[in-house]
This record gives sequence, structure tokens and C-alpha cells, in this order.
Amino acid sequence: MASLSVKPGQRFTLPDWQNNSLLISADAEQQRYNSHQVRQEGRALRNETGNQAKWDEHNSRTQLKDRITTVDRWREALARCLTEIDLEIDALTKVKEAAENALQAKNLCLDVAIECLTFRESRRDIDVVRDPVEEELLKEVKVIEKTKKELQQRVDDAFRQLCLLKEARQLLESDHRHKVEALELDRLCMSFNPTSGNISFKVNPTRIPDGTTALSEWEQNSRCNKERAEAEIKASVDLRGAITLSIAQTNNELDAQRIATEFALRKRMRDMEAALSELRWQEQNTLEEIAEMEEEIRQLEEEIRKRTLDLKVAHTRLETRTYRPHIELCQDKAQYGLADEVQQLEGIIRALQHKRTESQNALDALYRQLHRIRTDIGYKTNSLQLDNKCMDTRKKLVVPVEKFQPEVDAVSRTRNLPRESQLELA
Repeated sequence: MASLSVKPGQRFTLPDWQNNSLLISADAEQQRYNSHQVRQEGRALRNETGNQAKWDEHNSRTQLKDRITTVDRWREALARCLTEIDLEIDALTKVKEAAENALQAKNLCLDVAIECLTFRESRRDIDVVRDPVEEELLKEVKVIEKTKKELQQRVDDAFRQLCLLKEARQLLESDHRHKVEALELDRLCMSFNPTSGNISFKVNPTRIPDGTTALSEWEQNSRCNKERAEAEIKASVDLRGAITLSIAQTNNELDAQRIATEFALRKRMRDMEAALSELRWQEQNTLEEIAEMEEEIRQLEEEIRKRTLDLKVAHTRLETRTYRPHIELCQDKAQYGLADEVQQLEGIIRALQHKRTESQNALDALYRQLHRIRTDIGYKTNSLQLDNKCMDTRKKLVVPVEKFQPEVDAVSRTRNLPRESQLELA
């Protein structure tokens, strides 16, 4: 017969079983309550963190937009300033080139003035005088050297100002380029979203990189670059005006001096022509006087010859009468008359010979004077030819090489010029 097997171990009572059921139910209720609370807190946290994250992302995006707007405004301001400084560099370069051309043109003026002085060094004897022409030419050389020095100074100033403008432009360009790069990066940041494929965790993303500047320092740097560029542009505009004025003034000074020199040269040439005319008139009169004096000397010699023949006749008569015989050799009136005639003829011949000597001396003096006149005519003809050469040389200056009329408000050959003492004539 089979027997009932009883499971060994503790047996609970029915109340224990009921209590256990109640405990499980109570625990289940509590766990569901706790879970509900956690769910509610999680939902609230999700809502709160989601809203906070959206707000923070919106705030970051707004700040990025504001930053992009600020940087873009500075970029546009720097771009405008770059355009203005490029235009100013171009304008100043043109004015500098105009000043260099004007300075180059002064070399021709100086060459002409020195060439004229060199021509006039070939004057001879009494014509080597310190006349108004030489004084005006020396003044012209001084004026040209003064204008060259002033223009060279202006060219140097323009060169230095161009360097400052280019330095300011380099700072502007660097700042503008950096802002363009920053804008590209910030716009890239604006494009990022949770679905972007190039987002990832980074190591210590909140670190402050080396070289980071404060916002005030960033803005002050851009403002300083812009203000410096504007200051250099203003200085360049003022310098262009000064250069333009200097070119006009130097051209006016040189034109005035050139006119004064040519006026003195023309007046000197007229005086020289008048002197030559007077000398040629004197030469003609002297030649006529020489011809008359030579004729007078010929007539005196002819008269001396005749009187000499008369004296020979008288001498012969007296000598012949010494051969009268005996008592016939007496002092008669004829003898006295012949003796008187001899004395008279000898006195006449002496007077005629003396006059012939005086006439010959006068003739010699006339020939010497004629030689002097002709020599002086040669000197003055040479001087006039030299002054004509000066006038021909100065024709190069009739049409100025450089008339400065730049379309915009716009380094140079230098020469070893003669010192003033080397230009002065004896």
C-alpha cells in the first residue's frame, strides 16, 4: 500500500500567507507610487532640461548672430577703409610721380643755366664783365637748386607717407582677413545642429586658449587700426595738397626767374648790338680819317719834296755865285735874297717834316685805334654769338617739360652741381 510523502521543512500558517500577500500588494503599491513619482520627476526634468537646452541653444545662436553682425560691421568698416586707403595710396603715388617729374624737369633747367654760364665763360678781355645776365643766371641756378631741394623734400615726405599708408593698410588687411576667417568659423558654428555629421566630443572644450583677448581689447584693436588708417589718409591728403602747391610755386618761381634771365639776356644783346653798331660806325669813320691822313701825309711829303727841290735850287744858286770873279763877289741884294730864301725854305721844310711826323704819329694812333676797335668788335661779336647760343639753348625751356595739372590730388635723380664759387665769372 502506498504511503503519503510529506515535504520536510517549515510550514507557514494561513495568516502568514495572508500577511505575505498583503505585504507584497503593499510593496507593489509603494513601488508603483515611487515609480510614478520618478516618472513625474523625470518628465518634469525632461521638460525643464529640454526647455533649458533649447533656450541655451537659442541664446547661444542669438549671441552668435549678434557676434556675426558685430564682426561683419567691423569687416565692412575695415573694407571701406581699405578701399579708401588704396585710393589714397594710388593718388599719393601719382602726386609723388608728378613731383619726381617736376624735379626731373628742373635738371634740364639747371643744365641750360649752367650751359649758358659756360658759354659766357668764353667771352674775352673787356667783355668778361659781371653783367645783369650773369647775375640773373646765377640767381636762376640758386632758384633751381632751391626748388630742387624743396621738391626733393616733398618727394621724400611722400615716400615716407606712402610707407606709413602701406603699414596702416597692412594692419587693416590683416585685421580684415582675421575677421573674415572669424566670420566663416562663426557661420560654421551657426550651421551645426544635432543631426550634423561632423559633431563629436572634444577634449576640454571649455579651456581658454593661449592668446585669448578680452572683448574690449578686441574692439580697441580694430578701432585703433581704423583710426590710424583714417589719420594717415588725412595726413596724406594734406601732403598731396602741399606737394601740389609746392610744384605750382616752384614752377612759378622758376618761370619768373627764367623770364627775368631772358629779359636781361635780350637787353644785354640789344646793348651789345648797339655797341657793335657804334664800334662799326667808329671803324668806318676811323678808316675814312686814316685815308684822309694818308693823303695828307702824301701831300706833305710831296710838298717837302718840292721845297727840297727849291732849296736845292737856292743852294745851287748860292754855290754858283761864289765863283764870281774878284770884285764881283759882293753881298748884293740877290745874295741876301738867296740867303733869306734858303733860311725860309729850311724853316718851311722843318715845319713840313715836323707836321709829317705829327701826321704819321696820328696815323699810327689811328691804326692802333682801328686795331683796338676791330679787336673790340671781335670781342663783342664773340659775346653776341655766345649770347645767341644762350638764347638758342634756352629755347629748350620755351615749352616746359612738366606742366603739373594732375587729374587727382597726386625717388629722384640727383646730381653733383657746381658750387656757387665755381659758377661765378671773373
